[in-house]
Amino acid sequence: MRKILASALAILLVACGADDDGTGSGGKQNRVITIAASPAPHAEILSEAAKNMRKRGIDVDIRVFDDYVQPNNVVESGEILANYMQHELYLHDFNHDRGTHLKVAGRIHYEPLGIYPGKKKQLSELTEGDHIGIPNDTTNEARALLLLQDNGLIRMKSDAGLTASVRDVTENPKNLQLVELEAAQLPRVKDQMAMVVLNGNYALAAGFNVEKDAVAYEKSESLAALTYVNVIAVKEGHEKDPLIQSLVSELRSDRIKEFIHNKYSGAVMFYTEPLRAGKSATEKKPVEKKKHPDFIDQPSPVGNAGSSAGVSGSGDSDLNKAA
Repeated sequence: MRKILASALAILLVACGADDDGTGSGGKQNRVITIAASPAPHAEILSEAAKNMRKRGIDVDIRVFDDYVQPNNVVESGEILANYMQHELYLHDFNHDRGTHLKVAGRIHYEPLGIYPGKKKQLSELTEGDHIGIPNDTTNEARALLLLQDNGLIRMKSDAGLTASVRDVTENPKNLQLVELEAAQLPRVKDQMAMVVLNGNYALAAGFNVEKDAVAYEKSESLAALTYVNVIAVKEGHEKDPLIQSLVSELRSDRIKEFIHNKYSGAVMFYTEPLRAGKSATEKKPVEKKKHPDFIDQPSPVGNAGSSAGVSGSGDSDLNKAA
């Protein structure tokens, strides 16, 4: 009988000495956050954040994915706690299309469009009939037009928003010729245009530094930034998880802000929460499926910034789809 009691006591002591995760470390081992991410810039930013997280006793286990479907699936299933690879509109559409229950735990960065000099070096130099090159895909054309409007070059219909096209232009005081071209072509024709509107990655390829060379670029308070800000996503109910909030806090720190600024030359920008933030894509249920649902409160007529491009529910490898 004594042997049985002794054995039971030994088992009880072992059980009490184990952590919640069953490691038996007695709290001495680091806690772990497993997170899915795209290779760049997401995994790179997470790797930098992981350095400080480790000092807090939290390990960040980064699982790199090359598609935009599986990272959401593994978070939905509970296999992985979070992901960092998509903008808010893509997350919203993914939930709507696939019945998932993913929520935004933190907004981290966006990848801005900018207006870059061609034959003209300043907006004030633009004259009657000057040509401005803009991307011709639906998402980036709308963003380009909003950026031109924000800088006083054109006016559009009040409801144009993120589905705007050149047909929505109602005022064009200088009769600027808006030349629609594939985004990849625009850097090659910049010297033939007065100015061009470029995505961050194409601006870098053309030798531009967004912050130094763009005559104007999307800002954090704009409709595009609110829509295309890249986020930490978790399954519903885990938004306030202490581990997740520790990671979000680190990703929102001045140290990471400086890292993003130094590494990406403005092609990736730290997201600064505006004074009047719009609603998250996951906070409003869509009445009907739209290509670009109007899920964000437009933050006054000023609007200015964004993250990557279009929307895709597939595993398309085009990085402009979800990030």
